[in-house]
Amino acid sequence: MDAKSQNNLEQMRSFKKDLIRFMMSYKFALAEVNTKIDILKQEFQYIHDYNPIEHTNSRLKSPESILRKIDRKGIGLSLPYISENIKDIAGIRITCSFISDIYKIKDMLEQQKDITVIECKDYIEYPKPNGYQSLHLIIQIPIFMSDREDLVPVEIQIRTIAMDFWASLEHKIYYKYNKEIPERIKNELKEAADTAAKLDKKMEDLHKEMNQIKQLSQHEDILGEQLANNDTFKLIPAMFMSEFNKNNKN
Repeated sequence: MDAKSQNNLEQMRSFKKDLIRFMMSYKFALAEVNTKIDILKQEFQYIHDYNPIEHTNSRLKSPESILRKIDRKGIGLSLPYISENIKDIAGIRITCSFISDIYKIKDMLEQQKDITVIECKDYIEYPKPNGYQSLHLIIQIPIFMSDREDLVPVEIQIRTIAMDFWASLEHKIYYKYNKEIPERIKNELKEAADTAAKLDKKMEDLHKEMNQIKQLSQHEDILGEQLANNDTFKLIPAMFMSEFNKNNKN
């Protein structure tokens, strides 16, 4: 093997080693964020007797998928450039029951001291033209390797069950038609998105109403307990007994 071939081989080995470590940092970032989400979910359930998170899914782009994306974007084959320009290598999707849950989870994540939100796109307040709704966050989390600290971006999508149902089916339809969808079907998908948004609004209103009923019931229970423990009410049975005993003596 000549010197040039040997040098190329060494470069390939070095790049493969760097690529493996690069992908590992995203894998570890996913694990870190998933652990945080699980802790927040369990704590919220314990404190509020309610779980705002229905389920979570996480995914890590394959090296092949990353290469296809950098080819489309015209990004050079450089790991620092890839890290700077592709923020969705690691992704987590959180599915909730209600719209208000989405913003609760966003607030809880933002309060984590080692999480930095570097981008927020609110497609719930401002849906995409096709009707797509979701809250997208790009966060940055530190990962401590043996010889360095990496600040790794992770994309988090937070949506309701209805939003997730629509987005999943819309994605399947687009791929079935190879992304060339007839205008009529586009219009019907938009109508379906509007229907899902109305369903979310209706369920949110019902959720708020039930919370108000629950709070009123809890308030009445507390008031009843306080009255039962009041010394004035403790004296009433004694007064009746005293009067009863006096009447019996007579």
